[in-house]
Amino acid sequence: MDLALVVLPNGRDIALTEVHLVLTYGGLIEGYPMRRLNDMIMGSLAKRAARVLPGAPVHVIDPPRTQESDQGGGSLPFGPVESLPSVIVMGRFSSGPVNDGKDPVLHRSQLVIVWLQDDATLPSSQGAPAGLSDVEWERWAEDFEI
Repeated sequence: MDLALVVLPNGRDIALTEVHLVLTYGGLIEGYPMRRLNDMIMGSLAKRAARVLPGAPVHVIDPPRTQESDQGGGSLPFGPVESLPSVIVMGRFSSGPVNDGKDPVLHRSQLVIVWLQDDATLPSSQGAPAGLSDVEWERWAEDFEI
């Protein structure tokens, strides 16, 4: 059983087998979301995902960033408010082998994909977040022997 199944445009099925969810700004005690903070969050995601879901290559999908205008009339001390989607999702996916020479009975491919979304729902072939359904599996995934 898989947690979710996503069908890529080329017809390849990728199965979500493990998932880790965390709030994007869960540890933010004071201050506000801004470009510098978001750059630090995004810059650490690949290493963080490799620790949480080890043993597979990691691919991070760039999320949309929402920039709010400063409506208070004064400038904010660290620049304008810039927000990322509220949930970081780290998912281990598997599929058939990437290398055509590998026996599909004995080999699979895997990839940890990290993306951000606005809620804590799992992806599906009908509702995969932007970027997830377009991931270049053959480029990023790695084969392994079962």
